[in-house]
Amino acid sequence: MGIIGADQAKLRQLGLALGLAASASCVSGSVPVGRPGAPPPASRDPEIRVGLISAAASARIGGRDAVVVHQPDGSRVAVIPAGETWQVAVSGSALLLTSPTGWTSSPMEAMALAAAEPSALVGINGRPYRGLVEILRDRAGLTVVNRLGIESYLPGVVSAEMGRRSSDEQAALRAQAVVSRTYALRNLGRWKARGYDLSATVSDQVYGGASVETPEGRSAVSETRGRVLTYNGAVIEAFFYSTCGGRTADGSEVFRGAARPYLRSIPDRAGNGSIYCSISPRYRWHEEWTGEMLRATLQRTLPAVTGGRGGPVARVNDIRITRRTASGRVDQIAIALGGPEILVDGLAIRDVLRSSSGEVLRSNAFELTATGAGTGVTRLAVDGMGSGHGVGFCQWGAVGRARAGQGFEQILAAYFPGTKLERRY
Repeated sequence: MGIIGADQAKLRQLGLALGLAASASCVSGSVPVGRPGAPPPASRDPEIRVGLISAAASARIGGRDAVVVHQPDGSRVAVIPAGETWQVAVSGSALLLTSPTGWTSSPMEAMALAAAEPSALVGINGRPYRGLVEILRDRAGLTVVNRLGIESYLPGVVSAEMGRRSSDEQAALRAQAVVSRTYALRNLGRWKARGYDLSATVSDQVYGGASVETPEGRSAVSETRGRVLTYNGAVIEAFFYSTCGGRTADGSEVFRGAARPYLRSIPDRAGNGSIYCSISPRYRWHEEWTGEMLRATLQRTLPAVTGGRGGPVARVNDIRITRRTASGRVDQIAIALGGPEILVDGLAIRDVLRSSSGEVLRSNAFELTATGAGTGVTRLAVDGMGSGHGVGFCQWGAVGRARAGQGFEQILAAYFPGTKLERRY
């Protein structure tokens, strides 16, 4: 079970012992109204545990609002006054809480933080969060977990994923709210061994807490409360990404075991032939490497993909596309370094062909031109389409569809054909 697994049960008991399940939405999900704006009203929505930080040496807690710190046995450790920031840090196998004046707590295996007032928020590394925050000692440092109801979690996801949107784009926000709720419910417990359900990053879906919430995002969550997408009565796998580039991908093109009837490739075109996601700043893009830049890039990226096969990259003799998927995305490239060609498949292609700044290639939908192929590549140019894996919900396509007058139900039906929109609570 490990340190995290053992402390999960203790912290759940702690939340109940302190009465935080009712006051801070730890079980019911009914979070009190707090700045910077009230979350959607909630009642008995499922609880979610979001991993904010993991394997860190320390974290800053407190900030604008007063925070109460408790140990796993329910005893109060300290009250951090409003406006102050304290530090929790790893010390051996335990955690220590230190104030700005130098006061230090006794070693703790875990701790729970709650806002001192019902309308207040808990600050972590300068960001405010609703609900309860738990800090656990993990194998490599500390893990910080935000525990709250799903309906209070979603405004911090929808707003972070979609940004500020105008009134004629509200249907896209509502669609994102349904997709994100569906994703959360489907994946509860995904990272249980780490002490939380979902991460707050692109590994799952981006969650920025209360500070990123917009009025439009909160409204979209409230207006779709409890509604999810299902297929044959089961909550679906709700994949989403930024920009499809004109056509979505079949689930099986990208994810093993994702051959679902509702995850199939569709053209993202209007009746007049225009592409809904063409408004995206990532709709079309270009990357380019000199021969030396390409050699240096592959020297860094290939070992992680090939397990070290291929040896030092002295020269790139050739690089070419050898296979595409049904939706036209690149499924395999071959790289010639002087010995047998190295084949790179699927999403790993994006990791190997990183930009000069180190970012992954935006998508697998691209054309490739290698100058000097066969004798030594002197220039590699990639002209691409879209951003992300391409399976399921296209965020910029949803914005384009909303601008065209489609409602969120119509948008969801387009990207997840054959699914039903159901209210689960």
